[in-house]
Order: sequence, then structure tokens, then C-alpha cells
Amino acid sequence: MDRSTETLAAYAHELRLEDIPQDVLHSAKSKLIDALGCAMGGYDTELCRITRAMAAASTGTPAARVLGSQTPTTPQMAAFANGTMVHALDFNDVYMSQSTCHPSDALSGILATADALGASGSALLTATVLSYEASCNFADAIAREQGLDNTFYCLVGSALGSAKLMGLGVDQLQNTIALAVVPNVALEQTRTGALSMWKNSAGANAARNAVFAAEAARAGITGPDAPIEGKWGLWNNLGLRFEWAPFGGDGTPYRISQTNLKRYPAVAHAQSPITAALQLRDSISVADIDAIVIESYWVARRFEDPRSPLWRPATHETAGNSIPYLVAVALADGDVTEASFGPDRLADPRLKALIEKTTVRENASFNALYPQEWPCRIEATLKSGEKRVAETRYFKGHTKSPLSDAEVQAKFRQLASPVLAEADIAEILARLWELQEEDDIRPVLRLFRADRR
Repeated sequence: MDRSTETLAAYAHELRLEDIPQDVLHSAKSKLIDALGCAMGGYDTELCRITRAMAAASTGTPAARVLGSQTPTTPQMAAFANGTMVHALDFNDVYMSQSTCHPSDALSGILATADALGASGSALLTATVLSYEASCNFADAIAREQGLDNTFYCLVGSALGSAKLMGLGVDQLQNTIALAVVPNVALEQTRTGALSMWKNSAGANAARNAVFAAEAARAGITGPDAPIEGKWGLWNNLGLRFEWAPFGGDGTPYRISQTNLKRYPAVAHAQSPITAALQLRDSISVADIDAIVIESYWVARRFEDPRSPLWRPATHETAGNSIPYLVAVALADGDVTEASFGPDRLADPRLKALIEKTTVRENASFNALYPQEWPCRIEATLKSGEKRVAETRYFKGHTKSPLSDAEVQAKFRQLASPVLAEADIAEILARLWELQEEDDIRPVLRLFRADRR
């Protein structure tokens, strides 16, 4: 194998629970709670009903469960169905560096493996921290918008987390990486043009393939040599060489603690614009707006083409990635929620009128601040000629403006209450905050039952 693969496998093999500081483990619990809340929030979407039906058609020994329905299926299909729920609302966490990833996309594969194995809470926490280290190191190393979809990063993270739960040795971990990387390079076309249901399924598919890679390596299948540095490996296919940044531990911060949570169910780049729009709304009447100028960092380039579907979103997925649409909703409704993406809202002439008044511009000075800051400035010109401005540097949920434990719990309750019984929600939260005390994760996962609501 190549040096990059060997280095990653060695880190995965050597990571131990006792090496991970308590504050990092607490962050891991917070990210698990957030992801599982997002899964319950996505439970009743059309996309998730489809993927649950797909999972129900498969059986496996040992089985893993689909959260909510508790349907037994294969670990691979549990990873797919549960992962689709995690990302269905685009409400799960985000890590920003050279490029972006949603590291909790990896968790459905790890949870499915833990469910099938009856793994302990401590083992699950270790696998979770490992997964974030691997996934996010890709985002540190690889530049954005080079054609590789960021779900690929979580594929490798989920595969290593699953393999760690299986207790695989160094050679098998190297094979797991090779079996994840070579067959499963994903294209960023997933996030281009009019966005489809696949956009919110892509991370789940990565988790499904991750479980397969770990299972195959455990069974004894060897993977292609030099998957990263080889002649037709990742380096040459991307046209770039990269080096791993130092992994968490021995004084280096763990990336799970540097991952941001979302306050609004929308693309990460819209979190600051929504925040600024809501600040602006407090001082103006929407009926008085004559023009809106949104200034952001390089992401503004995505809105240069007025013919882009992002200016006329017709699907939930496209609207959730449209900064003009999301700012219009924030100004009109005073919030952005799961209800902001229904057919009636997408067709609302008031929102379309606000979008027609909107311009999105790149601010070069903001580029210099990103990704340490996520700046946005919105200027509204009123019909009177008066101008009102709102500006933000960090959205709520950013690591420099983090959600408190109480706010993480409130988000979980908000998303899970339509699906789960209140008593189950209370017990789930209590047990997840003390996850290291669980000898077997399965009793906690059994509490995710939609039929007890």
C-alpha cells in the first residue's frame, strides 16, 4: 500500500478511547444527538419513505435496524435508509476548511455496524471520533470544487469507523481504505444544476458503501494496491497531491470539536445569510423593500448566472441551496424551518418578488476571512431610498458561537417530537449523554420507535 493509506490505517488502529479527552467525547455525544435528531426530522419525507421501503426488501444476519420503523435489514441498507434520514432536511453538521463535508453523513454506517455487532457505547464513541478525523482531514487536504463530491470523504471515515468497531487489524484497515476509495469515487455533479433527491441521499450511499468495504475486508477480500498515490489512484485522478494534516491527539485538536452545527435546515453557506436577514427583518417591513444586496465570500459566484435553477428553485433540494430563496423566506416569515420548502412556499409570489429584487455579490475581503469566519452583509434599500444593513461573521452553531447542550437538546426535541414519544425522547437524551456507560448500544436504538407516539 502507499504511504497515505498506511498512515491513515495506522492512526485508525492506534486510536483508543482512553486517549480521547473528555471534552472531545462530549462533543462526539453532541454530534450524535444532533444527527439522530436530524434523522427523526427527516423521517416523514417522501425520500425517506422510499429508502425505508428499499431497506425493508432486504434481510441480513446479523441484522441492523431502520430507526423509527425498527425494520430489521442488512447493515448496508440500514446505513442507507438511516443516512438518508440524517441528511434529508440538510440540517446536519458541517466542517469547513479547504473544502466542505458533512461528517455526520458517516454516522449511519457506524451506527448500523454497531447495531449489528451489539457494540458498546465506548466503542461507538471511539469510532465516531475516528470517523470525523478521517473525513475532515480530507477536507483539510483537498481543495473545493475540483469535481470530487465531499461525500467521498465521509465514505472513508465511515468505513474506518465501521472497521474499528469490527476490531480489524492494520492490514485489514488498509484493505478497507482501498475497498472504499477505488470503487466509489463520487462526482460533485450531485450538487450542480437543479438538485434532485440524490443530493440528500449521496452521503447515505457513501455510508452504505463504507459498510460493504469494511465487511469485505473483514471477510478477507484484499483491496487494490496504492489507492491514493498509485498510477491511477486518487492523487492522479484529482490532478493533485496532498498530505494529511496532523491527526487529533498529542496536543493536536480533534476535528469533531471543530465541526459546526446548523441552526437552520439549509446549506451551510446560507447559515450566515439567514442570520443576517433575520437581524435585518427586525428593523424593516418587507413591503417597503425595493432592492436587496447580499455580499458573501466566493460562494456568491454560484449565483452569477440568472438562468440558474438556484434563482428559481422548484425542488426542496434546490431551494435549500438557494441563498436568494432562503433570505427571502427569512425576511418574509421570520424563520427558516422544514415547512419553508413545501410546494406552496416554492410557488409563493411574494417570495418570487423578493428574489427578483435580490443581487448576490462576492466580497473579496470576505474571502480572506473564510473559513475562519463565515461573513455575510445584507443591504436592503427601501422604497423611500433609505438603506438598512445587517452583517454577521458567525452563525449560531458555529464553533465560535456554539449551540449549548440545552440548545442541542431543544433541536433534537423539535425534530423528534412528531415521530417519537416524549418519554422515549427523554430517555434517549439521558442515555446518549452518558453513552460510555452503555455496554450494548442496541437498547438505546430500540427507543427510536415511531409506533409509540
